[in-house]
Amino acid sequence: MRLRLVLCSTLSAVSVLTLLNACGDSATASGDGPLVGVDYPRSDTDFWNSYIRYTPTYAGQLGLGLKTTNSQNDVAKLAADAQTFISQGVKGIAMAPQDTAAIAPTLAQLEARKIPVVTVDTRPDSGKVFMVVRADNRAYGEKACKYLGTRLGGKGKVVMLQGGLDSINGRDRTEAFHACMKTRYPDIKVFGEATGWDSAVAAQKLQTDLTAHPDIKGVYMQSSFALSGTLQVLKQKGLLTGPRDKRHVYVVSNDGIPEELASIAAGRIDATVSQPADLYAKYALYYLKAAVDGKTFRPGRTDHDSTIVQVREGLLEDQLSAPLVTADGGTYGGVPSVRSDDTSLWGNHVR
Repeated sequence: MRLRLVLCSTLSAVSVLTLLNACGDSATASGDGPLVGVDYPRSDTDFWNSYIRYTPTYAGQLGLGLKTTNSQNDVAKLAADAQTFISQGVKGIAMAPQDTAAIAPTLAQLEARKIPVVTVDTRPDSGKVFMVVRADNRAYGEKACKYLGTRLGGKGKVVMLQGGLDSINGRDRTEAFHACMKTRYPDIKVFGEATGWDSAVAAQKLQTDLTAHPDIKGVYMQSSFALSGTLQVLKQKGLLTGPRDKRHVYVVSNDGIPEELASIAAGRIDATVSQPADLYAKYALYYLKAAVDGKTFRPGRTDHDSTIVQVREGLLEDQLSAPLVTADGGTYGGVPSVRSDDTSLWGNHVR
């Protein structure tokens, strides 16, 4: 594999490993290469369960030995899992800390032990990691804003079901959505609802907003965690109608899981941003192996349709492609989209 403007080595693929049990505290895969640890942040969403399924596959392709844990959205457990990995002799660790501030002491300890870390999906607020593997989360908020702004003709009311604001992802998506709406669609009123990535909280707050403001015409879910609850609330309100019905409420999500793609095709929701679960697993392990092998990287375009950027001194982030997905593959607010049945989408290959 070669990254333009980046020093890399060619990697040979080996046989794919049998999928591991995602919910156990620890799992092992054998390989001829270095032993690495991957902490799964949670296993209660389709997106993260897909990431979990992809991880041993790519570990096998890279010839890596693999240990896994699941911190279950608990930063204290993630710190304990890091201690487990240290005791197991791993040479590098991939993690996706959901509390991006509280992980700093663990990162400092791993740096002191010269164990490189790759963070996936989230970027730590402070501390050193070898590489962040992530998509541009501000672009998520902007794409959702432009889609809804176009569909609503620049006027009306929308609800934004925010994720956790203790996460850089929740903050990026929230700030970008608000900024885009203020600049491009000032006549759209946004009701921002903090949910902490909790589906029950999201459903309850959407129910309250729709009761108080029955003229709401758009919903931005910052992740598919809110999908089932949103659909249930809309159905209860008699608003789960096709896009040609005047009662239709336009719904945009972020993730690109199979259920979202099916819901777009069926007209239950309207768009999503496909967050690449497969590429998160692939490049997290790629960069771990590169770190152990002593490779270095610098900002620039890559050969896998992404850009490595320096987000602060000493911290690089590989921003992977995350396209807007719609039923018609149209362009909205200047943002091109791909059709929900496009075979390039990872969500169309999950069974």
